[in-house]
Amino acid sequence: MSEKKLTQTIKVNETQTASEFGSGLLPVFATPALIALMENTAMQLIELPADSSSVGISINMQHMKATAVGKEVSCTATLISQEGRKYSFKITAKDETGDIIGECIHERVVVNIEKFMSKL
Repeated sequence: MSEKKLTQTIKVNETQTASEFGSGLLPVFATPALIALMENTAMQLIELPADSSSVGISINMQHMKATAVGKEVSCTATLISQEGRKYSFKITAKDETGDIIGECIHERVVVNIEKFMSKL
């Protein structure tokens, strides 16, 4: 089995800052925005059956370096295991200089949309 991996790159904008998210006071890439990028990158690696979606169930993340507005962030998710409907990923985010800004282990579960939403 070949390794499943996906990388996507974004340019940090003003709506993704800690001051905008309310997670801090500084105009730098917010931890919640980095987590969203990580989850989105992992989510795209899952081939979903019809009428299904995946939901995040855990994330163990370290945000190690600040990133300024206007700088690029590349996020790479690698599928490290799959057990039934549960998928586990190792995800690394780097800035445009190649420095690691964040890393995590993230888990997602595939759910039937109708069944999931009926439980709310």
